Amino acid sequence: MESEYGLEHKFQKFGGGIRIRDKSVIEGYASLFGEPDQSGDIVQKGAYSETIRKICAAEDRVKMLWQHDPLQPIGVWDEVREDGRGLWVKGRLLDCTQRGREAAALIEAGAIDGLSIGYRTIRSTKDDRGQRLLTELELWEVSLVTFPMLSSARVACKGEDPAADDSLRELAAAFEAARLELAGR
Repeated sequence: MESEYGLEHKFQKFGGGIRIRDKSVIEGYASLFGEPDQSGDIVQKGAYSETIRKICAAEDRVKMLWQHDPLQPIGVWDEVREDGRGLWVKGRLLDCTQRGREAAALIEAGAIDGLSIGYRTIRSTKDDRGQRLLTELELWEVSLVTFPMLSSARVACKGEDPAADDSLRELAAAFEAARLELAGR
């Protein structure tokens, strides 16, 4: 089934699965199969296989972003693959970027513990309970995210309520203004 949505985001908490080595190498699951997210969507095994094949054929990479912001790449994903559990990623935070250094410090301190994928639904179906089963996804990016912020933003990120998108942009602008004020800028 073709999706009526545009670019979507799906959050996965690192939990005990995130590993950081050498202050820059991170790895963990960006998506888990068979587990409903907060909106009830369930990613099926094999949902990423075609997009991964296309990315590899084009000798391209999935983007690593900070908080889904395309203006803030913070590293590179060196490996993106499906296994029996989900979508596993391994990459490097780039310490030549301020956000990359900040992300490494925040992960080490436990302040950042989430991954979120940016994707477009190619095919999905509904189960007998009305949950959307995602069977083919076009993966655009995997972001490091702050758990509370994305959890509350999930529905609007899926594009179901344009007014909520405007509210989120205003909220993000307020957070950025506060961050700059705290940084003395």
